Amino acid sequence: MNIDTNSIVTATEANQNFSRVAKLAEKKGRVVVFKNNRPKLLIIDLDTEPQIEMTEDEKLEFVARRILKEHKAAFEELAK
Repeated sequence: MNIDTNSIVTATEANQNFSRVAKLAEKKGRVVVFKNNRPKLLIIDLDTEPQIEMTEDEKLEFVARRILKEHKAAFEELAK
């Protein structure tokens, strides 16, 4: 994978100013986050990046699954 040097940010910058990083990802399609001078994370715009093509239902299912996983105990308690 080739990395556009204009779409590289540090982990510190991503942590402190995520909204700017998100806007950059929307503009460029992807942003590479470096940690300890090495590529660590890839932030992509799912609407424009052809690398991952998902329907709206798939996107919704992906987010729902993550929320259920993170809050499983709370949902189990509510189900009682």
